[in-house]
Amino acid sequence: MKHRKEDLAKLIEGAREGEKFPLAKLISGVEKPDSFEFRKNLFESLASQGLSGQNSLTVGFTGTPGAGKSSLLGELATQFLKADNGETMAIVAIDPSSHISGGSLLGDRTRLSLPAREKRIYFRSQPSQLELGGVNPYTYHVIRLLRRFFRYVFIETVGIGQNEIEVSKLTDLSFLVLQPLGGDQVQFMKSGIMEVPDSFIINKCDEEVLANSSYHMLTTTLEFLKDVMPGKNLPPVFKTSAKTKYGIDDLLEFIRKAKPTVDRSKETDLQLKKWIKNEFGNFGLKIIEHLPYSDPSSFETLEDRALQEIRKNLNS
Repeated sequence: MKHRKEDLAKLIEGAREGEKFPLAKLISGVEKPDSFEFRKNLFESLASQGLSGQNSLTVGFTGTPGAGKSSLLGELATQFLKADNGETMAIVAIDPSSHISGGSLLGDRTRLSLPAREKRIYFRSQPSQLELGGVNPYTYHVIRLLRRFFRYVFIETVGIGQNEIEVSKLTDLSFLVLQPLGGDQVQFMKSGIMEVPDSFIINKCDEEVLANSSYHMLTTTLEFLKDVMPGKNLPPVFKTSAKTKYGIDDLLEFIRKAKPTVDRSKETDLQLKKWIKNEFGNFGLKIIEHLPYSDPSSFETLEDRALQEIRKNLNS
């Protein structure tokens, strides 16, 4: 995807001013399969302007279908805007794709009611493209971009099964959203998912008795994690209701107090190896295992270096 430097500069300037169309154009650019040159020029330009995204907080919301993740995010965004403190938020919602057509309904957009002209908040839907892990293959690049412009970046994943925990590798703070008496704790405990989130949310707590019963069941289940993760504090559990707004303020305050924790260099290394494995399998991983990834190079620099090494081995 080719863009003149002047056009790219205008798009970046518009995105910095909170304009949605220029930002959407930039995101569409990084989502394309042949986006290498565009991404390289884009992130070099952003870096030259001091837009590193290091202070941005990335927050992930995952959970079973029907747990109310979209409605909860919508209410969080509404209360976020009411605070009127100048902070900015982007939301990336991953929707399931059809196994037959490959298309996606992008239905999360229908469950979030956000003001269209509000520059402090930006919403973007993505199809999952049948990717396991709950996120889209290009979600990482979109998150990298949004971090440059927004204080908070929220990711809502496809409703997960027993092995879809990829969002935790992209986020500083991850929540597992459950519904009252859903019985998900046992399945998640069996698959190890209960060990992944930083915090838990029991959503749809519209009825106090059910909410308290579910809270007790979950906290009791979490006690078993002490044997798996000795010395670590048990993750906090929040009770919320998007319908009654119960617990929303406490959850938002918890998020606001959180600090970025992800090592961006390690994240780059992890995401590059994931991409190499998707494209070239274990053959590609074997070839690049001795390449140095500990430097602060951009993803595109490391991607180019890895591809050169793989091509050299293929041609030898």
